Amino acid sequence: MSASTKGESTSAARARLLDTARRIFYAEGIHSVGVDRIIAQAGVTRATLYRHFKGKEELILSYLQQADRGMRGQVEAIRDMGLPAADTVRAVSRSIAEGIRSAGFRGCAFLNAAAEFPDPAHPVHQAVLAHRRWFLETATHLLAEAGCTPADASARHFVMLRDGAMAAGCLSDPAPICETFLRGVEDVLRAASR
Repeated sequence: MSASTKGESTSAARARLLDTARRIFYAEGIHSVGVDRIIAQAGVTRATLYRHFKGKEELILSYLQQADRGMRGQVEAIRDMGLPAADTVRAVSRSIAEGIRSAGFRGCAFLNAAAEFPDPAHPVHQAVLAHRRWFLETATHLLAEAGCTPADASARHFVMLRDGAMAAGCLSDPAPICETFLRGVEDVLRAASR
């Protein structure tokens, strides 16, 4: 096997492990899933898991980093559309609502992880806080561009609306949840124009 073929198969195995962990952690929770199940469903050996991840904690952190990169990518793709500032906020909000309406939606991966790792000093909890800091800073920047003042208060309101929609969206019919969320975002934007 050539070095590049070996590297490709190693990357494929890591990707399978991460994809399997993402799917199961998100659907069933992190603590309830053992590494043996992830190994079996990913179709790899225990040695392969430990070649790519020091242990379950590192796999969890990689799962959250992957989710973080996905969300950052979504926001950047929307920003790259060159919409007016308020429409960028609306587009980000619609993207959140689409996620809530998607099949298999089980809430926010980060809020779910924080509930399972409540110790603020734990690395998983720290990863959640880092993601939330980024999201709040991004919302603050977007809302400042849209003319919301004070932007930090508007952003906290936006994040709370999003958190509530994410929590409620998996408990009942997501349609009215998303409608309420999007109406709340419009209220935040309207308040800025006063």
